Amino acid sequence: MSSARPRLQVVCTLIAAAMVLLAGCTGSDDDAGSSAPARASAPFTLAYAHVNEFNSYNNNTAAQASVANSVVLNQVLRGFWYFGPDGDVVPDTEFGTFKQMTSNPLTVRYTFDAKATWSDGNPIDCDDAVLAWAANSGRWPTGERDPDTGSKLSAFSSSRPGAWANVEAPQCADGDRAFTVTYDTVFADWSSLFGPGTILPAHIVEKESRVTDIIAAVKADNTKTMIKVGDIYDSIWVFKRGQYKLGVSPSAGPYQVSSWQAGQSITLKPNPKWWGSPPKAATVVIRFLAPDRQVEALQSGAVQVIDPPPSTELLAQLKEQGAQVSMHDSFTWEHLDFNFAGQFGSKELRSAFAKCVPRQQIVDNLIKPQNTNAQVLQSRFKLPFQPGYDGFTNLGGQDYAKVDLAGAKKILQAEGKLGMTVRLAYATPNPRRKAEVDLIREFCGQAGFKVVDGGTNTFFGGPLVRGEFDVALFAWTGSPLLTQSYATYLTKGAQNNGRYSNPQVDQLLKQLYSELNQANQERLLTELDRTLWSDLATIPLFVFPAMLATTPNIEGVRYNPSTSGVTYNVHEWTRKQ
Repeated sequence: MSSARPRLQVVCTLIAAAMVLLAGCTGSDDDAGSSAPARASAPFTLAYAHVNEFNSYNNNTAAQASVANSVVLNQVLRGFWYFGPDGDVVPDTEFGTFKQMTSNPLTVRYTFDAKATWSDGNPIDCDDAVLAWAANSGRWPTGERDPDTGSKLSAFSSSRPGAWANVEAPQCADGDRAFTVTYDTVFADWSSLFGPGTILPAHIVEKESRVTDIIAAVKADNTKTMIKVGDIYDSIWVFKRGQYKLGVSPSAGPYQVSSWQAGQSITLKPNPKWWGSPPKAATVVIRFLAPDRQVEALQSGAVQVIDPPPSTELLAQLKEQGAQVSMHDSFTWEHLDFNFAGQFGSKELRSAFAKCVPRQQIVDNLIKPQNTNAQVLQSRFKLPFQPGYDGFTNLGGQDYAKVDLAGAKKILQAEGKLGMTVRLAYATPNPRRKAEVDLIREFCGQAGFKVVDGGTNTFFGGPLVRGEFDVALFAWTGSPLLTQSYATYLTKGAQNNGRYSNPQVDQLLKQLYSELNQANQERLLTELDRTLWSDLATIPLFVFPAMLATTPNIEGVRYNPSTSGVTYNVHEWTRKQ
């Protein structure tokens, strides 16, 4: 699970609504010539508007990982699976196949499609799998520490979950189209490795680092050599705006980047080396547009697909102009975290605060105007649109569904804490969160708390990391993966900002991490959610509303709640005849 932190976002720039992208990237003549449309792609252009600008072909590093890169790379860098329209993990059989071979030890066999080839003609094979593992495994410590978190740094700057550290290097030889990985510890989400964007061209890294054999280098296990490889891996694909380097960034999907105009748009064209079903549109343009410009661009025809943060005004404008509009829940959900290292180490005080938080009023006032089906979130592990959510709505959250000012005040009086100051920290500027804080301050003030607005533009890198808050208000961007919350609620977990600790929860998390049986997984999730409600570790509030709008003549566009975003199936978008 990753927090919705703006430091991983690229600052957006505006584009004139009617601009048509024709050129703008750098590359050799050979590179440019390889972007001829695939024979079966229809000769029309589709355009999508996204807020933030692309900046890296490598979406695996901690500094570059962002949705802005995902929306471009979804059909440029395929993998063994993808997030489907319900956010679930779907095997990508065009790219290859994988299956569990044994459960003890857990071993998984991956096989690339026999025709799998980078757009520069190099085969996709064993060395690419070994590089993906090396880059995400956290091996080869540099001896340095992250200045913000204090965590130890390794040769590669990975943003991936820690499961890669429990996997041995892929077993295969140079040129092999199949490889096997063995886990040190059974991992419940074993199907989530080697997904979209994680497999990058090892032959490029070998050439640029002058480490001519990645497989041999990993086997030799020389830290100095791997740091050299990691330096190239972390830096070579971070581009200056508008300067996409085609020569070092081949495609492994139905599209490849054709051109990029800084601050305006990036264009995709069919990859002539793609071995699977050809993409339907011969040209896809991703325009960088602020939310308040996207409706205008849709109306003018500059784009045909938008998914801006919803507002009542945008929704009204879209309906008025006849756009196809649908509302959805996303995987991003708002919550309150207590700081257990401070005064909220007291369960009684946490209970008092939870009783006065106006969860229903927050949803009614701030979320339902955009999504009439919005509801108070009652679970940390299931979201309302996911199968089985109803079974997680009565595990403790229902006790705090309605405001109980009298109950909250009674606790404060008994604890001698009437007038207790609560610093409520969050990231600014954010009008919706400011409105949430105002509602909490109004209601909890009546119960006897003195809520102080602790909003700051340094929230994620400052107060949240350093524990300078009583209550923190922010969002997690989740996924359907079972182990996504492991580091959030585990004692001393990397994302456990509130310093929550419960040995029972630790044990349940560790069991869940290695549980392969679905029925047992559901049981463990239920026990975890119930225990976290009993402890009041956090207070879920609501799922972020999402909006998808298209012009009436577009087909095949589907909302996707994951970080992949709506372009997860951009190769299937088409225009009505």
